[in-house]
Amino acid sequence: MKRLLIAIGIGIPVLLFAAYGFLYYYGTQQTVPRGTVVGGAEIGGLTIGQALKELNRMWDEYENRAVRIEANPHAAERSDWTLGELGFVVERDEVSALLLKLQEGTLLEKAEYRYHFPRSHDLKLKWNRELFEKQIRAQWGWLEFSEPANAQRTITDNDEIVYRPHTDAYRLDMKTLFENVKKWAVAGGNPDPESPDSAMISVFPIAADMHQSTYALPLHTISPNLTLERLKEQGIDRKIASFTTDFSTSSEGRAFNVASTASTLDHWELAPGEVFDYRKVIHATEEHYGFREAPVILNGELVPGVGGGICQVSSTLYNAVLLAGLEIVERRNHSLPVSYLPTGRDATFADGYINFRFKNTTGKHLIIRTEVENRELTVKLFGTMPENVSYRIESKTVKVIEPPVREVQSAAVPPGGRIVLQNGKPGYEVDTYRIKLVDDAEVSREKISHDRYKPQTTTVGVPASGNTGPNGKPAAPSVDSVESSGDTEAVIEDGVDVSGI
Repeated sequence: MKRLLIAIGIGIPVLLFAAYGFLYYYGTQQTVPRGTVVGGAEIGGLTIGQALKELNRMWDEYENRAVRIEANPHAAERSDWTLGELGFVVERDEVSALLLKLQEGTLLEKAEYRYHFPRSHDLKLKWNRELFEKQIRAQWGWLEFSEPANAQRTITDNDEIVYRPHTDAYRLDMKTLFENVKKWAVAGGNPDPESPDSAMISVFPIAADMHQSTYALPLHTISPNLTLERLKEQGIDRKIASFTTDFSTSSEGRAFNVASTASTLDHWELAPGEVFDYRKVIHATEEHYGFREAPVILNGELVPGVGGGICQVSSTLYNAVLLAGLEIVERRNHSLPVSYLPTGRDATFADGYINFRFKNTTGKHLIIRTEVENRELTVKLFGTMPENVSYRIESKTVKVIEPPVREVQSAAVPPGGRIVLQNGKPGYEVDTYRIKLVDDAEVSREKISHDRYKPQTTTVGVPASGNTGPNGKPAAPSVDSVESSGDTEAVIEDGVDVSGI
């Protein structure tokens, strides 16, 4: 028994010493517990310093993966960044703190911590979208200041149609680019349920083909309202008709009115099926230029007035419209023949009474151009018409109306005599036809108008008789007096009514 007690007395300290020695050895180890894997990398058995060095090397390698963004690969417009520069970084502190804690605390605390140390550790990748967008915009943000510009169409002095393409504007598609880079950066990892700005990843080892990735810079294209395609679809292909009249004998006032009205008409555009309204041209001209004094037609007589000449523009346009085969909606001839056109080919205007209107029946857009040079007015129509189609206009006088004779008493006429004080002019009835030609062969003939022009009265002086004037001589009516035409209201043609101004 004594020997047993002695043995026990000796054994217990030995065991305690051995246990302490094992605890000391276990708790003071400077290595990472065997079987420890961090983010796919085996670091068990390495010293804590070696493990941290290896992990930081691995994390650096991950964050230094190259990202290339190409705005135009053909023109070598590209920029390179690392994942770290774009805001994709590995969360290092948590794992580093876990490893360093192996060296902290009492011997018993260190041994217990080592014993329970987790052998598998996930890595967390965090991203900063604000930094990502800042980097991209620093390179290509200028794109977002561009604005789209419409395509343009120019008609040259040689009547050629020239198109200038539209210009698109661009906006960076940050969402798509960020998601593409993030998908590659995460590389099969899983979203972190605790944070929308991170994911659990494995970063080791990194395959050789995963060290760099290239992306096209995604852009949102902003096109203008009028692209080149839309502009060309309007169908302004060529000059389809043209007509010229002369106003070389016009007064300065009349020439001004012709030129001003033509200027307003220039570049007038009609959509398919749209009806042209000459009244709008006259009102716009009056607003922007005003009209000057020039003879107008009042109830079939040429009299002083304002706006004379405006119907030369409508009549020139009318002839161009006829030659383009367009539908006439409203048109009336002057009450008197005009000097610048054959009868049957004019179109008068009287605000509130007579208008000139036609319909764009080409199926495409129509542009009216005007030119005034050397006292000649030219109206051109640009649009769509088959190359082998043309039109010819023919007018035929079907009746000549002899001028009526009006006798007035004149003291200058001897008894039994007669003197022609003012020669009259005959009137006419005219039929006008539009002939359609295909490959220069007539295919149809359309009667477009039957017009009547009033004759102008011949004034004849006869001997005075009957009443006497204050001086005792026979009284005579004024030669300039105008007999009533029977109209209930005066209508001003080829001019504007300024009575309300």
